[in-house]
Amino acid sequence: MSGATIPPYVRLANEIAAQFAHRPPSEAATAIATHLKAVWDPRMKNALIAHVEAGAEDLDPVAALAAQQLAAAQ
Repeated sequence: MSGATIPPYVRLANEIAAQFAHRPPSEAATAIATHLKAVWDPRMKNALIAHVEAGAEDLDPVAALAAQQLAAAQ
């Protein structure tokens, strides 16, 4: 990702995932998805979901799982 800028929603999702690193991945993903659903603007949630659907190589795997859970809940 040379010279590319990480989108704000990816940076934030990665930061949130780092806060849940002490939990098992599936539990962390569910907690992250719950947080995103409650707090994030729908445009940010949709952008994150689209980012995951496009490959999301720069996204923490647990954050990606949380985005997949969000997508499934919509």
